[in-house]
Amino acid sequence: MRRIFGWMPAITAMVQGPWGGKNGGPEGDGQKGGDGGPRNPWTQPGKPSGGQKGPSAIEELLRRGRESFGQGGGGNGGGFGSLPPRGAGKALWPVAIGIVAVLWIALTSIHRIGPQERGVVTFVGKYSRTLSPGISLTLPAPFEAVTTVDVEEIRTIDIGSLNAESENLVLTGDQNIIDLAYSVRWNIRNPELYLFQLADPDDTVREVAESAMRAVLASVSLDDALGAGRSSIEQQVEQRMQQILDGYKSGIRIQGVAIKQADPPTAVNDAFKAVSAAQQTAQTYLNQARAAAQQVTAKAQGEAAAFDKVYEQYRLAPEVTRQRMYYETMESVLANVDKTIVEGSNVTPYLPLPELKRRAQAAPAKDSSSTEGQ
Repeated sequence: MRRIFGWMPAITAMVQGPWGGKNGGPEGDGQKGGDGGPRNPWTQPGKPSGGQKGPSAIEELLRRGRESFGQGGGGNGGGFGSLPPRGAGKALWPVAIGIVAVLWIALTSIHRIGPQERGVVTFVGKYSRTLSPGISLTLPAPFEAVTTVDVEEIRTIDIGSLNAESENLVLTGDQNIIDLAYSVRWNIRNPELYLFQLADPDDTVREVAESAMRAVLASVSLDDALGAGRSSIEQQVEQRMQQILDGYKSGIRIQGVAIKQADPPTAVNDAFKAVSAAQQTAQTYLNQARAAAQQVTAKAQGEAAAFDKVYEQYRLAPEVTRQRMYYETMESVLANVDKTIVEGSNVTPYLPLPELKRRAQAAPAKDSSSTEGQ
C-alpha cells in the first residue's frame, strides 16, 4: 500500500493533462482551461480560479494518506512497504521475496511419509495420486495438497455398554430379547476411497455393524446367542459388514468382531437364571440316563457277540460243544458245593476234598494269629 501511495502523484500528474493549464500546461485556471476549456474535475470547489492554482482534491487525499502511513510529503521514491536500501542504494525487498518464495516451496513441496502411512495428493481439490512411504515431492500449495493417512492403525468401535444402566436390546430368531455389547476392529485398506467416498467413516462403520449384528441374530436362537454359537455369530457379522462396506467402496477392512456381553434384559434376569438352572438340571438327568443306556446296550451287544461265537462252534461240532457247555455249566453250579461221587455198583473211596481245602485255608490263618500273640 505504501508503494502504491508513493506512485500516485506521478499518476495524478499524467491524469491532469486534459484539464490542466493552458494547452495542457500547469498555469491554467483552476475552474476552466486557459483557453476557456471545460472545468477541471480535480480542482477543489470554492478555490479562486485566478492566480496560482491550489492542490486538487485527489492530491490532498494522497497527501493525507501518506501522512497517515508515516511517509510525509516528500517523494523520495521509497514507496509504501519498501525495505531499507542496501549497498549502492538498492532495496532489499527482492531478496526478501526470494527467501519467502524458497521457504514456501520447500515447506509445501517436500513431504515425508512414514512407513505405516500413505499420502493422498489432491490437485486443486481433485484426487491426483497416492504417495508411498519415503520422501516425496509435489507442486507447492495451493496447487497440490497432501493428506497423510495411517493405514496400519487398528481402530476400535464399542457398541453397547457393559453397565446395567444402558442396554442394547436385540431380538433373536426365537422371539427372545438379549442385552448385547460388542466391539468392531477395523483399519484403512484404501486411503483415497476412505477420504473421499464416505462423509463420516466412524459413524458408517458403527451403523453397518449394528445392522449386520441384528440381521445375524434374527436368524439364531437365544441359546446360540448366549454362548454356544458366539464364534459363529462373530464370523457371520464380520463377513456381512465387509460385504456392505465393499459395496459402499469405503476402503475399510474389518479386522474382527468380538461379543463382550450377551445377557437377558435386567427386568427378567432373575427369572431367566431360574429357568437356566432348571434346564441344566434336566440336561444332567438326561446325560445320566444316556450313559446308563449306553452301558446296558454295550453289555447286551457283548453277550450277543459271545453267543454268536458259541453258535458258530456248535454248528461245526454239535456233540463236542454240547458236552463242553454241560461241563462248564456243572462247574459253575457245583463249584461251592460239597460233593460225593458214586459210580455204578462199585463205590469209589470218598475223599473229602472240600474239607481238606477248608482246613488248609484255616491253618495259615491260625499260625499268623498265634505269632501275633507271642
